Amino acid sequence: MSEEFLFSCDGEVAVICDGKCAKAFGSTTRPRVALDPDDEDDYCFLADDELGEAPADPGTYEADQGKPADYGDPGRHNKWCARECERSLFVWPIRPSRLVRLPDLSERLYNIPRK
Repeated sequence: MSEEFLFSCDGEVAVICDGKCAKAFGSTTRPRVALDPDDEDDYCFLADDELGEAPADPGTYEADQGKPADYGDPGRHNKWCARECERSLFVWPIRPSRLVRLPDLSERLYNIPRK
């Protein structure tokens, strides 16, 4: 797991991720399966083992920042990681005792869990 602190307009925030950048497509471009043709929000992301590696540049950006190119750089987190990456969480406010659960993409991830 990787953790980096960034700053937002409201102060310091944490970006926490699983560090699997090679599998990060971005929340708007990760391959998915539509489950209800009448509800565009009813879908599931495909699991990691159903996909190959993600493109180095999935074509999505937050402000002027895209997916980091150097996956090994501990300071790699940027706006794309905080707002677009499906493998990360943007945590605010920061509380040392706060427990968070990262998205588990080893299985299909349903947008509407009750289904």
